Amino acid sequence: MRFQILNFLKLSMKALVILLLIFLTNISHSVAYSSSSSSSSSSETTMHTNNWAVLVCTSRFWFNYRHMANTLSLYRTVKRLGIPDERIILMLADDMACNARNKYPAQVFNNENHRLNLYGDNVEVDYRGYEVNVENFLRVLTGRHEAAVPRSKRLLSDEGSHILLYMTGHGGDEFLKFQDSEELQSHDLADAVKQMKEKHRFKELLIMVDTCQAYTLFSQLQSPGVLAIGSSMKGENSYSHHLDSDVGVSVVDRFTFYTLAFFERLNIYDNASLSSLFSSYNPNLLMSTAHYRMDLYKRHLEEVPVTNFFGSVMKTIHTDSAYRSQANKFFGSKTKRSLDQSISDIDRRILRNSDNEDQLSTEEHFHGVGQLWNTILSKVNPIESIDAFVCYGLVSMLPLLIVSAWLSL
Repeated sequence: MRFQILNFLKLSMKALVILLLIFLTNISHSVAYSSSSSSSSSSETTMHTNNWAVLVCTSRFWFNYRHMANTLSLYRTVKRLGIPDERIILMLADDMACNARNKYPAQVFNNENHRLNLYGDNVEVDYRGYEVNVENFLRVLTGRHEAAVPRSKRLLSDEGSHILLYMTGHGGDEFLKFQDSEELQSHDLADAVKQMKEKHRFKELLIMVDTCQAYTLFSQLQSPGVLAIGSSMKGENSYSHHLDSDVGVSVVDRFTFYTLAFFERLNIYDNASLSSLFSSYNPNLLMSTAHYRMDLYKRHLEEVPVTNFFGSVMKTIHTDSAYRSQANKFFGSKTKRSLDQSISDIDRRILRNSDNEDQLSTEEHFHGVGQLWNTILSKVNPIESIDAFVCYGLVSMLPLLIVSAWLSL
């Protein structure tokens, strides 16, 4: 009798060991599959939660006045459409407002009528002067800052962020000049965007560049979710719009001027699409060909509002009449409900609750195994390292092996 019991225990232990091995194998495969697929689908499933803007003027010297005016004009536009200052990184390579040649101290204009001072009381410059260089620009995009850099100078975006990256200055074939002393190459920009995507720093990215041969700066981009538009194609120049005789230099570039003209017709509640923005550029007026790259961007431009990048994140509900009348209609209809209808609703709720109780009582037995399996999976899912999980499983098998060895004696 004792021999039969020992044989039974041996067979039981072997069966447990085999089942444990099968369980560990299946779990390791499922964890590996989920970890590989989650990174690829996270950007598609993540909701759009916030907007950021990185606005960069890369040029120094008084004769590049228009580049600072370009950047400040976009800064004013995105603020007017709802992006707050704490989500705008403004980089100005020179301070034209305080330049000794400026006839209007502490003021910057983008039009010769001087009606709008772009350098007003509410301008928060994050990087100015020699702080605007290629190294700091790449650090802003990738988030690789030194510990002493304050939060106000950091791009604190996440995987739900839409980012507008606007750059203006002097450029050429696959490069953009910074401070007339260094260059940002197209592969530098592509590498920074790739790091941003791998670190889940954006959901969608719109790159807008106003410079000569701007479109060539996008040639190395490979990261999904990126949309890019340049003011000119390879071999083309980007031109200024008009000269201010009082200031003595050109005050705005053509591409930025017509971009501003488009946005001046909009407000925070408009649903104009990116397609309408891109189609508004007239090559005859620009004296160059504005071209965009969208092979990395999955959505149709007709379905994307411009406020997805240039404005705030908000849900707009369209109604045929005023909100107050809708509210009065809703509450009025509630007061006209009869007592019999209310009582019938109560009866239906009581009946529904009783049905739910019966259903719970009949299914209570079957939930036991399901709850046990869910508990096991909840312990397994937080484990990020498959190797560590397998090691834990092997360690847990040691007591079973010891017992089986003792029974075989």
